Amino acid sequence: MSTYAIGDPQGCQTSLLRLLDEVKFDPAADRLWLVGDLVNRGPDSLAVLRFVKNLGNAAISVLGNHDLHLLALAEGYGRAHKGDTLDAVLAAPDRDELLLWLRQRKLAWREGDFLMVHAGVLPGWSLDDTMQRAAEAEAALQGAHYRDFFAQMYGNAPVAWDEDLQGVERLRVIVNAFTRLRYCTPAGEMEFHHKGAPGTQPAGWVPWFEVPGRQSAAATLVFGHWSTLGLVNRPGLIALDTGCLWGGKLAAVRLEDRQAFAVPCPQLQRPGRP
Repeated sequence: MSTYAIGDPQGCQTSLLRLLDEVKFDPAADRLWLVGDLVNRGPDSLAVLRFVKNLGNAAISVLGNHDLHLLALAEGYGRAHKGDTLDAVLAAPDRDELLLWLRQRKLAWREGDFLMVHAGVLPGWSLDDTMQRAAEAEAALQGAHYRDFFAQMYGNAPVAWDEDLQGVERLRVIVNAFTRLRYCTPAGEMEFHHKGAPGTQPAGWVPWFEVPGRQSAAATLVFGHWSTLGLVNRPGLIALDTGCLWGGKLAAVRLEDRQAFAVPCPQLQRPGRP
């Protein structure tokens, strides 16, 4: 059995199938780990959702910011963005079934020496903290009052974790860390505006995974979200967003031996906000 971790598909079904063919993926024997953002901006979010859902236990996907955006729009919250390609999902006859399945995905998945999230982990969170924080937000997203969270999900504040936070502010910090984080201060204050590669950020901000003393460093972190970072495959870190949506590649890493694979993707949109 092989486990293939794959970067953000964002509705690029043709590229996803091409990559699975490249690695000779066998759903009866192998598993996929998808770092989230199954949907949006690409041409066929509906096909990606249906395909991954139908893989059953052969696929594990965590929630990304675009996945949450779809779920919020479906409940009447937030606003559609220029470049969104979610109409086919929202109008699909199996819409409710697909959205229920998506809402039941995890925010963090830990197995063996690997921890998968969409974007990042706050530097002060241990591995156990990380899974506990994820479970809190997952309970809200999957519970009877999930619409209350979507009604107040959007926002950048609070920008830092505090154990005394309660209610929607506590949940917002957790979800923002898992689905939007790129840079933060060494103290863990998050910054959501700069999306460039490391070395281009304003003074005082560092990539979340480079904060000295990061408490989750005992595991290999598997994540996506950061297309300008590109493929990183080094001890303790696997970054998988290689900008398929922007005409780059869709990448995978086989976790057992860390071999990387990639297929070229058509230029779908001009570079812009990932």
